[in-house]
Order: sequence, then structure tokens, then C-alpha cells
Amino acid sequence: PSPPDAVSIMARRGLMEQDLTKLDVTKLHPLSPEVISRQATINIGTIGHVAHGKSTVVKAISGVQTVRFKNELERNITIKLGYANAKIYKCEDDRCPRPMCYKAYGSGKEDTPACDVPGFENTRMKLLRHVSFVDCPGHDILMATMLNGAAIMDGALLLIAANESCPQPQTSEHLAAVEIMRLQHLIILQNKIDLIQESAAMNQHEAIQKFIQGTIAEGAPVVPISAQLKYNIDVICEYIIKKIPIPERNFTSPPNMIVIRSFDVNKPGSEVDEIRGGVAGGSILRVCMQISVLIQN
Repeated sequence: PSPPDAVSIMARRGLMEQDLTKLDVTKLHPLSPEVISRQATINIGTIGHVAHGKSTVVKAISGVQTVRFKNELERNITIKLGYANAKIYKCEDDRCPRPMCYKAYGSGKEDTPACDVPGFENTRMKLLRHVSFVDCPGHDILMATMLNGAAIMDGALLLIAANESCPQPQTSEHLAAVEIMRLQHLIILQNKIDLIQESAAMNQHEAIQKFIQGTIAEGAPVVPISAQLKYNIDVICEYIIKKIPIPERNFTSPPNMIVIRSFDVNKPGSEVDEIRGGVAGGSILRVCMQISVLIQN
């Protein structure tokens, strides 16, 4: 659709209306309602050992299945970097009990949905964050793929399965990788808590604390969760808002994009005159783009 039609469509979907004739790009910031209504402004990675629940926790928060390719589905592991966006809200009534007052929905959700906590159904929720998740593979042979994803992360969720000893090989390697990348903001998720007894969970919690001593993760919160049962997902939302600060974003400087993936869109056996160029995937960290603006001639 043309730009005016696109604006009216967005307004009907409950998203903040953007009037480009009045929009002052110099005053925009990563939490401006006009921005986070449509665009994620913070990148959060999911890291950890293979099969510890990284993709499952992303799906629990965003509703998006990041495991999409045939070989990934067959083996039930992440091979390529996965992407999913989510909006995080908080009930506007301060009496709404935490952490239930926090809620996450997919990227297309309206900006002010109704609260679903019993007794507060007539209260609206406020959009606080629009997050883009970078779902990293956990297998050791895919470490280079994980490092590509770490290049754009503003924070990370470190998944540790409660039913396995800590640390597992890629738990250590992924933590070392984000330490090299100087990633400061981590939240540790003790996943699969539903599969073990409370005493075992407490013992593993102590093992986690010993493991992170002297690392960049020392002092990071450890949240017991069950991604499969969506237990404590609201706590994750609260910690994302409170523990991972919004990075600076420059909307006026020339474009800057970090490419972390590439795609070959050509089918096997294509004729020479049918071959098209590759597709680069990544994160635009700088500039504000408008509909129908020519990026490059």
C-alpha cells in the first residue's frame, strides 16, 4: 500500500500513528512510542548448551517458532541464527501484583491491550519494550554462528538446564564468547525446573553461582523457569525491563548495519539468466528510514 494507506492500516490495528509531516527525527529515542510501536530497538540473544531450551524460551515469550528449516526440524536443534520479535507490557494499575503485571506478546500486538490479571481486566497495559531475540545454536560445531549473533547483542539470556550438571561444554564456551564481546547484561535462566525436585534445583543453583564467580555473569539474576510450561515467563519480562538497559540509538547519522547472516535464494539447477544475488541479514543499528525513501540508486 501507499504510505497514507499503510499509516491508516497501522492505526486500525491499534498501533501508534506516525505523522511523517510532524515527526522530528532528532527527538526520537529507542523508547519513543512512535518507534517501539512497530520496531524492536533492543537485541537480546539466547545462549547456552545444546537442547537447554533456548528456542523454546523465545517461543514462550514471543509466540514465534525460530526453528524453521527442514534439517533443524528433523534434528530438533537450531542450526542457523533464529529471529523473533516481542513486545513487553506492564499493567498501568500499580496495584496489579508483580510479576503477573508483566506480559509479552508477538510483535504485531496492539500498543495498549487489556490486562488479563483477574480483577484488573478493565485496565490497559503500557508498552515498555520492543525486543528482537537472536536465537543462537548451542552445538559445538556451530560456535562461529553463535559468535556472529553475539556481535549485535545488547544483552543475553543464558539458558542452563536444571536436569543436567552445570556447566556443560557450550555453557562455558558461550559465556566466554560474550565475555570477549564485552557483553555486560546477562540474565541466567535455570530452565526445565519442572523436571527435578526442589532439593536438586537448590543444589544446581549453588553450582551455577560457583560457575559464574569471576566471570562477566557474576551477580546476574538466576531465574528458575519452565519454558515448556511457560512458568515464570512474566519474571523474565520484568528482568528484561529492569536489568537490561536500553542502548543508545542514533537516528540521524548515516546508516550502519551489521550483517550476521546471508541467504542463497537460488534454487538448485537454476539457469544462468535466472540467478539472483544473495540476501544479507543483520541488524540496522543506526539511521531512521521512511517508507518509499530510496536507500541506494
